[in-house]
Amino acid sequence: MTQDGAHPALGLDETVHQRIRLGILTVLAETPECAFTAVRDQLQLSDGNLSRHLRVLEEAGLVGIRKAYEGRKPCTWLALTRDGRTALRRELAALEQLVTRLRAADATAPPDPAAQAG
Repeated sequence: MTQDGAHPALGLDETVHQRIRLGILTVLAETPECAFTAVRDQLQLSDGNLSRHLRVLEEAGLVGIRKAYEGRKPCTWLALTRDGRTALRRELAALEQLVTRLRAADATAPPDPAAQAG
C-alpha cells in the first residue's frame, strides 16, 4: 500500500512506466551524460523510435537533450534531469511495493492443484 492506502499500482507513472522510456531513464541514470547512439544501441532501438520516446520524456522535463559537434560530426547528448531521477525513483518504489505484495501473497498461497496433478 502507498502512504494514502491506495494500491501501489496506482503510483505507476505512464510516462515513465512505458517499457522503452523506463529503459531510457535507467540507462541515463547510470551516467551523467550519454550519447544518443549509445542509448539507441543498448536498447536496440531505431533512431526514429528513440527520438519519439525522447520527445515525450523531454516534454515531461525528465530528460535533457544537448546537440554538439565532435569535430565536424554532429552528436546528440542525453542526460537525466533532477525531475527525471525523482520520477524514476518513485517508479522503482512503486514497483518494489508491488513485488513485496506478490512475494507476501506467494508465501501464503495454497499449493497449485495443477502442479500437484501428475
